[in-house]
Amino acid sequence: MTSTNITLSSKPTPNNLADAYLKFQLNQQTTAVLSMRHTQEAIIVPVESITSMPNMPPCILGLMNWRSRIIWVVDLPRMLNLESLDYRLRQYNVIVIRMESLVLGLVVQEIKGTTKFVADDIHSPIGQVASSLVPYLCGCVVQQKEILLILDAQAIVQSSILRSD
Repeated sequence: MTSTNITLSSKPTPNNLADAYLKFQLNQQTTAVLSMRHTQEAIIVPVESITSMPNMPPCILGLMNWRSRIIWVVDLPRMLNLESLDYRLRQYNVIVIRMESLVLGLVVQEIKGTTKFVADDIHSPIGQVASSLVPYLCGCVVQQKEILLILDAQAIVQSSILRSD
């Protein structure tokens, strides 16, 4: 019987230190990212697949069937007090996020793909963005001369705006 020794390098490569994020446009002026740890899927759905519900806050578009589950769908720019989506659209770009057992669909203007950056690149959003956005942010990062807002999935899911108590 022969034994094989495999030596694993303990030095992390710069790529391993970087966290992955899903990058998207909230509106014409605002680009944001969400951690891939909380992102389940990014999908395009026809407007008709979202069933509106009466007596809900204006940012809640309604309910949709996602993988045999019924989930709430939210107009994320409107929730964040940004310019709302164009309601003449025929389809929505939906980011499905999960925080523990809570699953939520977030409608955004455009999904751009993925990006990576290290925690050291993240700066405080205070003074950089509107104060109404700060509770929903982990920070912001400058990448290719563009400010990316790093959204906090937990703050979004637990927002008082989404509660109808």
